[in-house]
Order: sequence, then C-alpha cells, then structure tokens
Amino acid sequence: MCRSCATAAEPTEIPTEIPTDLERSDRGLSRRGLLAGLGLGVLAVNLSVGASTAAAATAKNGAWANPALGRFPAGGHYGAPRGGASHAGQDVSNSVGTAVYAAAGGTVVRRSWGGGLPGRTGNALVISHGNSQYTYYGHLNAYRVGLNAKVSAGQRIADMGATGNVTGPHLHFETHSGRLGTTVNPVSFLAARGVDLSGGWSRIDPGASGATVVVIQHLMSRRGHGLVADGKYGSVSVEAVKRFQRSKGLVADGQVGPATWPALVYTLRQGASGSHVRALQTALNKRSARLAVDGGFGSVTTSAVRAYQSVNRLVADGEAGPVTWRALTG
Repeated sequence: MCRSCATAAEPTEIPTEIPTDLERSDRGLSRRGLLAGLGLGVLAVNLSVGASTAAAATAKNGAWANPALGRFPAGGHYGAPRGGASHAGQDVSNSVGTAVYAAAGGTVVRRSWGGGLPGRTGNALVISHGNSQYTYYGHLNAYRVGLNAKVSAGQRIADMGATGNVTGPHLHFETHSGRLGTTVNPVSFLAARGVDLSGGWSRIDPGASGATVVVIQHLMSRRGHGLVADGKYGSVSVEAVKRFQRSKGLVADGQVGPATWPALVYTLRQGASGSHVRALQTALNKRSARLAVDGGFGSVTTSAVRAYQSVNRLVADGEAGPVTWRALTG
C-alpha cells in the first residue's frame, strides 16, 4: 500500500484529439464507421466520452467505471493515518501490469511523477472529467495514454505498478470534487455513481446512456425483448427490464444491478453467435478491445476475452462467465 499520498493543487487543461483506431474482427479489420449497422457497440464507446457532464435522471447513469480489479489492503483506505496527514485515496492491490482504466470520460491533465501533486510519489495520471471533478491514478508501472489525451470511461490508460514510496504493487486511486486538491472518499463517490470499487456488479438506473446500456439492450434482445441498441435507457428499455425482473421474481425497479445482472448475462464461449455475443463484444470494446460488433464469437473475440482476463488477473480460459461479465460491466 502507499506510505504517503495526502494533498494536491490545481491543473491546467489543454484538450487534444485522439486518433481513429481500427477494429479487430473474426472476419478481418474494418474502420469504426463501417460498424454503425452492427448493433452500435463501438459507437456506444464514443458516447461515453464526456458522459459525466451529460444530464441524466440519476447519478447511476453508466458514465463511470471501475478503474482496477484487486483487493483492498489493510490500511489502504481513505482517511487512514499517514504521519501527520490522512491517506487521500483508496488502494487496490494486484500484480504489476494489471490493467488500469479511466473511471470516466475526460482529459488527461497530469502525467508525471506524483501527478505534480504534493505528498504523492510514483508515476501518476490525473484526469479531468469536467464539472470540477478529477480522478488520480498513482504508482503506475506504465502509461498507455499521453498528456492531454481524451479518454472514455473504461478505456485502458495505464498498468498497475509499485513506483514511488510503496510496500507493494497497487493502484492508489483518488477522487477530487470541487477542485483538484479537495479529495472525497473514492468508495462512496463511485458507489453513488453505480460503481463498486471493490469489484462488484454495477448499478444502472433509468435515464442512463452509453456502452453499458447497449450491453443491457443486446442481452435483453437475446431474452426475447427485441430492443433497439441505441445506448439510451429510456422508457421502452426500462419497461422491458421490469418485465424481465418480474419474470425472475426480482424487484421490478428497472435498475440493472447486483440482483439483475447475474440473471441477465450468459456464459459464452467460442462458437456462440447472436445478440448476447454483441453484448460481450460491446463490453470488451468499452475496455479497449476494439472488436467488430458482429455477434460472432470466433477466434478474435476469444483472444480478446483471454487478453482481458489475463491483464485483470482472472482465469484466462477465453470463456465469458459471471466473473468476467461482472468485471467487464463494473
């Protein structure tokens, strides 16, 4: 865990553009524009850029994502004593090289030792999400985005490490609200936005939008509800989810959370095809897989599942079961 990490100061933001990527497909390579008719899975990733500033009916609107998988080490919690100060974030421990993801869409405004903030050590990134909200990612082993890069929620931005003043590899994760330097408890901050930092299922409420909503819509279509995968969790999609919840004996509140997700997802492996595979491909794309959302679970999708499992220290068997779904949608 961190031996220090306590205070901060304000950044200068210089936004830039990011290049168009190529998608990988079980049928070859294609550009994003060619995939518009394939369930809007890749388009939905773009919808998440800047989604933290979009109006929604609830804070659990799909705009935020879990930045890393791992465990909470003893003494690594927000507010833990650090000499004459308090720990400014939450530590998430895992192996060096474990993937680190953007917690929400925004712009990388710091990429330096300690993120340029007092009391911090190690390689770090700071992302500005607009509305005076920032997230800090510390003790990184490697950067995967540049300074001023635009990032989307769930995009891979770094590798977990043990740089700086630490006792072992982990992500030191901070949330700042009001200004950079005013920290708040990351666990409760993300929980209020539908994300379980300890690795549980996400919570998505009516009014949400983005890639995770596309995942829900594809899964609901596989369940026979025939939804348009437009990434908007409006009244038609909400009523379909409520009908599904009632059919499973669940509370029919329209929230897709820890009770609904396990009933909704499928265990998938190579050879499967259909809208549930499109849901999986969309979820993988939110985590930087760059797949064609074609509904075919071929060798390329299998490799993407294995790669995701490997960099998150899950069992890398290429099968998308509940553990992999929970991580992908968290």
